[in-house]
Amino acid sequence: MSKNNILVEIYGADIICASCVNSPSSKDTYEWLQAAIGRKYPNQPYTIKYIDIESSITDEREKGIAQQILDDEYFFPLVMIDGKMIGEGHISLKPIFSEFDKQGYVSTSNTN
Repeated sequence: MSKNNILVEIYGADIICASCVNSPSSKDTYEWLQAAIGRKYPNQPYTIKYIDIESSITDEREKGIAQQILDDEYFFPLVMIDGKMIGEGHISLKPIFSEFDKQGYVSTSNTN
């Protein structure tokens, strides 16, 4: 199965989500996911992007998602893969890796 270049988006802010006390910050989550995906799926193309919900966002789709977070419809950090919401608040690797597997990525190990 050929794979596309998956787009992983992490929406967040500098402050910690009120419901996510003791969880990593959004930027820490971004860096953690980037490292974890790179280790599990080495030499396989993907794009990871951090979107600060409190910054000026020009992309209309991203702006709409950021507004939903600001309106408390979602917790942050919010992780999306190819436009599909995968997790919010406290992020787990299992659903993220599952989405990569579904799209034909081959992991370096069978453990999640």
